[in-house]
Formats: sequence, C-alpha cells, structure tokens
Amino acid sequence: MTEPPQPPNQPQTPSGYGHLPGPPQSGWGHQPAVAGGGYPQQGDNPYAQQPPTQPVHPVQPAPYVPQQGHLPPPPPGMPTVGLYPGAGVPQPPAGKKTAVFIAAAVAGVLVLGAGGWFAFFGGSDDDVKKPVAQSSGPADAEPSAGVDKGDGSGNGSEQTEDLNAGRKQGEDKTLWLKTAKIDGPGLGVESAGQWIVGDTVVKSVWKNLTAYGITDGKEKWTIAFPAPVCSVTRQTTAEGKTVVMFKDGDGDSATCNQMKQVDLKAGKEGWTKEVPKEGLFDIMTSPSLGIIGDTVAVSRSGTASAFKVSTGDKLFGSATAEGCKPDSYVADKGKMIAISTCYDEDMSSEVSDADPVTGKKTWTFKLPAKYKVGAVYSLDPLVLGIGNEEKKERAIVVLGPDGKQRATVSGEGNFATECTNGLFRSVEVCNTTAVDANTLYMPTVTESGKANEIVAFDLGTGKAKWRTPAGEGRTITPISAANGQLIAYRKATAEQGGEVVSIPAAGGTPTALLRNPSGTSAPIESSFYTPNLDYAGGRLFVSQTHLRAQGTAEKLLMVFGK
Repeated sequence: MTEPPQPPNQPQTPSGYGHLPGPPQSGWGHQPAVAGGGYPQQGDNPYAQQPPTQPVHPVQPAPYVPQQGHLPPPPPGMPTVGLYPGAGVPQPPAGKKTAVFIAAAVAGVLVLGAGGWFAFFGGSDDDVKKPVAQSSGPADAEPSAGVDKGDGSGNGSEQTEDLNAGRKQGEDKTLWLKTAKIDGPGLGVESAGQWIVGDTVVKSVWKNLTAYGITDGKEKWTIAFPAPVCSVTRQTTAEGKTVVMFKDGDGDSATCNQMKQVDLKAGKEGWTKEVPKEGLFDIMTSPSLGIIGDTVAVSRSGTASAFKVSTGDKLFGSATAEGCKPDSYVADKGKMIAISTCYDEDMSSEVSDADPVTGKKTWTFKLPAKYKVGAVYSLDPLVLGIGNEEKKERAIVVLGPDGKQRATVSGEGNFATECTNGLFRSVEVCNTTAVDANTLYMPTVTESGKANEIVAFDLGTGKAKWRTPAGEGRTITPISAANGQLIAYRKATAEQGGEVVSIPAAGGTPTALLRNPSGTSAPIESSFYTPNLDYAGGRLFVSQTHLRAQGTAEKLLMVFGK
C-alpha cells in the first residue's frame, strides 16, 4: 500500500469520550448468557432463575454508545457491507470475506501521533488457523456438593441437592455453591469484588466482605461495612492488602467517598479515611481504584488522586498536576499511567506514564484531534483503545516503554472495543480481553446463538495471528495470559457445562484444563450474568457482580475443580 503524504498539523480535541455514561456491559464478551438467545428459562431450580435487574433480550443492532463499544451507524455515503451487523445491512456475497475493523466505522486513513499515518485495511486472513476448543479426559466417581441458603452473607444451612447429578463421562466437578439472601434496595446491590488469596476466596456483597475456604466453601471471616461497598479493585499489595470504598450513608444522596484498607490474608480492617475533594467539579461519582506498590489511585469523573495503601495519606492529585489534568490514574502489572485532559481551547487529550509516589511523568503521548481514551487493554505492554465520538471512529494503538507508537491493531471481526466497568466509571484495565508480552487476545461479538471467537493480534505488527472459534453456538472469552499461553472460558449453556481451556500464544489446538459438569450444574452456571472469573490452582471461580436483592436466595459464587 502506498504511503500517503504527511498530514498538516492537527487541531486539538474536546469532550469526554471514554468517560461518558452508558449502560452496563452485558455478559462475557457482550454475548447472551445462553446460546440460542435469551437466558435460561424458569425451572424448578431457584438458583438458576436469577436474571439481571433489567430484562435481557436477544442482541439487537444497537445505537452508538461509547461505553458499550457497538459499531455506530455509518455516516452518509460510507460503505456498510461487513461493518454494521444487523437487520437492513447488506451482507457480503457468499464465499467472500469482508473486512471489518477493530477501528470500527472508519474508512480510509486515521492520523495518529505527530506525522504518522496509519491506514485501516482488511486482509483475507485466509492463512489464519482456526482450531476449535476440544474436550478433556475421563471422569472419576460421582461426588456431591451442597447448596447453601444464605442470609445475605452467602452462608446458611446446606441443602442435599447434588450439584454433580447428571455429570457426564470426562467432566470435572462442581465443588461448591454459595448463595445470598438479601432484602435490599429496588435496583439491587453490588457484589463486584472477588479475590483469591492463599487458601481463601474473598467476595464482596453489599455491605460485607466474606472469605471462604477454596476447598470446601466454609466461611473464614467477614468484615461488615457501615454502608454499601461502592468501589473495589481486584489488585492487592504483595502482602495481600487492598483498599475498598464505601458510601458515607445509606440514602440515595450518599456519596462514594470513604476508603478502607483491608488485609485480605488476615481478614482484618485497617485505616478508614475520606477522599478529599479536589475542586468544585470533584463529584466523586463511581470512583475507580488501582493499586501499584504502596499506592492506591482513586479516579472519578474528571478528577484523580493517589494515596498510600499503608497509611491512607495523600500522595498527589489532579489539583497539583502541572499542565494537563489527569482524569484517571490507571495501575496494573507494576505500571501506572495518567489519562489527562488539557484545558486549552480544544480540550485535547494525552496519555503519560506516572510515578506512583510523585505522579511525575517522563513521556507523553498526544492523542489525535478529538480522540479520547475509551479502553485500556494492558499497561505492560501499553495497549489503548481510542476513539473520536464525533466521527464515530475507533482504533487500538500499541505504545512502547517510551510512549511512542509501535503499531495500530487491525483485523476482521466485530469487537466490543470499549469496556468501562459500569455507569460513569473512569477508565480501568479491561477484564474481557487479555494481553501478554506481544499478543492481544480479543473476543468477537456475534448474533444471539452464533459462536464467537478469540482473535490473537501481534502487537509488533498489529495484524491477526490466529483465531479460535468457541464452536457449537458457544461463547468464549479470555481470562488471563501468561507464561506463553492464553487461559480462556467457554461459557456454559443450560445443557452443557462450561470449560476452561489453554491456547499457546503461537496458536494451536486448545487444551481443556477443566470441563464443568452438565446436568444439575449447567443451568446454574450458564445463568451467571456479567460474572467475575478467576482460574487459580486448577479451580474456576465464577461469581455474580450484581444481585437483585429481593429477599430470595440468589446464586453468588460457584467453584469448579477436579
């Protein structure tokens, strides 16, 4: 492809793309929870009957919403074949492959950085391998597992129902299930926190943090908060300490501004402090947390600051930043970046590194005119989703350790390119994608009942390396990537349990690490809505991130293993 001429200097940018409110994310990989459309039908098992607070319908073509990551309607005159799935959109001729770009609705060329042009174009990818997830080995004797009826903390008398009834040859076990029975506010309660610490799994539910033994599900400890927990981070210090935020009261006008240190290993509370306001527009709406070393970053709508995990003392914040003001500090994998708005005539945006003790930066990446950061896929290596709300354009860019652009990711498929975790939240590291040393793993989005796939992109070239279809109308999503392999979850259906598979970073046939049982368990597992997923020590932990809290027992945490 001929390199286009160098562009003139670009004007800078306004507004809050990537920080605008939007509906919560729906499902792992943004797919319906059950292949074939909708969620499991109501049946005799109350633990499998828990839809989200709002009704869920089969996926329909959706309007452009920044946090949702759907492809926007095309501008007048822009070709739509292959770019916009759904009713009324022309379909590609049989036998031909149509280019659909992660960059979404952008045709032609996008200007990125100072003087660099990057074209979005589609290749056939005909040589990309497409292995399908495989099954694993034989089963052992049939075990049984109890179902708890809870009182709000997830603990209660056990039932004799066998969660492994109907387990097929070659399937592994459901180890235990916890439920919660809460009579809460009309919109339900949050249960977003999940941490695997030593021999326990810790779960947040409304006003409590509770630890369970990973082998038997027995309660180890509980910490009660005076008001609802409103923000958590899955990160901890090396000593197993984290910071949790809770509201300053129970009413509708309560603010999420209270921080508490928690020792997750010992099950003990540390200090409690209020996050001080930094200016008139620091409204403390749904803060996001991130931990690096002894620093916890607290990001909220347009303002960000950092505190010591050990003492709660403030380290730095937006009010004292020089030049452009950070909207978010994002921390992960021992790295920290600042995403900033420059309060100049055009409200331009930039990304920089940030020292976790002082907040100072050593490099800066200036975004193109009218672009904002909509997603952070990884900090090491640094992979960002950026977009222009006015032009309905998106791109995924890879930056080197010096903040200079290495590559732009492009490839075929329909991808949810943004992944902010809830209404009004600041940008956080995506939990529906995975990144290792040189590969980005992204799930595609498909119509209800159709199989999606994971696409692996080379971060050096930006091109697709391989694709792994979920198969059989299933949905597959990345969990983590490390040590030269991807760990992914193949979601359950009402008739068949889910699977944990590993895929080499270089591609190849997936290996089943865990095959969850069918029968009694599958309808429960398949009905988890936007779950937290952890695979650790050969066990899969699946938990709810939101409960209806209508006074009836709801599934909370389900654990699978050998």
